[in-house]
Amino acid sequence: MEKVSHKDFLPLLSKYRATDPQGNYLHWDKFKWKVEKDDDEEAAWVATKISRKTNTKYIPKLKGKNEEECFSYCVPDSLFSQLHYIDKLTGGGHSIGDGSFITAREKDRYLVKNLMMEEAITSSQLEGASTTRKVAKDMLENNRKPIDKSEQMIFNNYLLMKKVVERKDEDLSIGLILELHAIATYNAIDNDAISGELRTDNEITVRNDYNEVAHESPSFESLKERLTLLCEFANECSDGKNSDNFIHPLIKAVTLHFMIGYIHPFGDGNGRTARALFYWFMLRNGYWLFEYVSISKLIQEKRSDYDAAYIHTESDDLDLTYFIYHQVDVVTKAVDALQKHIENKKGEFYQFMEWIDKSPLSKKLKRAQLELLKDAIKEPGKIFTSKQVSADFDINENTARTYLKGLVDEDLLISTRSKKGKMILYLAPSGLRDKLKI
Repeated sequence: MEKVSHKDFLPLLSKYRATDPQGNYLHWDKFKWKVEKDDDEEAAWVATKISRKTNTKYIPKLKGKNEEECFSYCVPDSLFSQLHYIDKLTGGGHSIGDGSFITAREKDRYLVKNLMMEEAITSSQLEGASTTRKVAKDMLENNRKPIDKSEQMIFNNYLLMKKVVERKDEDLSIGLILELHAIATYNAIDNDAISGELRTDNEITVRNDYNEVAHESPSFESLKERLTLLCEFANECSDGKNSDNFIHPLIKAVTLHFMIGYIHPFGDGNGRTARALFYWFMLRNGYWLFEYVSISKLIQEKRSDYDAAYIHTESDDLDLTYFIYHQVDVVTKAVDALQKHIENKKGEFYQFMEWIDKSPLSKKLKRAQLELLKDAIKEPGKIFTSKQVSADFDINENTARTYLKGLVDEDLLISTRSKKGKMILYLAPSGLRDKLKI
């Protein structure tokens, strides 16, 4: 404003809005290349910033490194549109067709059983875990103990997601943040950091792919004060019922995610803790489907965009809108992927149920055995154990063993003994689909 005359930017106010005509919320580094040929770049930027400021909401509790600065955000129409889209698909009243399924357990098993595992795996890979998805999934499904740090990270994140679901009705506290961090980093922490404890020095920097310092975190001496204010922000009622202060739950969840990364309260494990708090807040606000929405895979695929969103926020007046747009775009893609997954699983389910109605096996087998049979048809060569089946169906191991033996007696599974011990393994044979004429 000091450099640009009002005579230059006033005529541009109607042309340059908070976003470009395609709804993109551009940072200066991209904006300057899209200014029309005859318009002054800096005057156009002033017009854009004025448009954004008219819709800006400040968050006084969330301070920058300078006490006089606080974070803020705005909600242009293109962002509002995406929030509305996500609300329609994942809000508290949304259903994925409970009436089509016999029990809630069947719904979970057929539609979304493995998606919590997906987030646990990709969140760990985002932080450097190097094991394959197949090995990781096998470990989680069979409740096998981790054998290295990568598997430990994945196992920890799986427990972390379960803990988030368990604690979703509690207020946020520093104690809860420390508990989540302790679970995320158990036997899988670097930088001489301690699980469940705040850092006690400033010997930590965030670096980019070129090993350049991208972010210097606030002093460790301010951590407790900053986290206390962050908890107050999380626990404040922002639904607009009793005040004029409405913050969309997804915006608030994304802000919690950002602030843990910005404050960097731990020597290691900040990313895992930040994503856990994102899920905690969405579940707390009735978005139950987020128990099955995986964001880490999409962040991992375009990690540079994730890092840039942090830098854009910090380099432009602590404007969280850049990071909010990025994360809302990630969530939109993740929700679309979940919907596609659900539709595919529904198709498989209906096909299988139609076959069951016509098959004499439906009268001889238990419901759990039919579900096991479905998995065996879909994945020839899959190995079942009584321990795994017990956990999947919430039954004791003797009952699980009886179910598996029943399928062997019907010549639908093959039993064999493990080479490493006395455990009986049950193998899904090839050609089962053709044999049953599904």
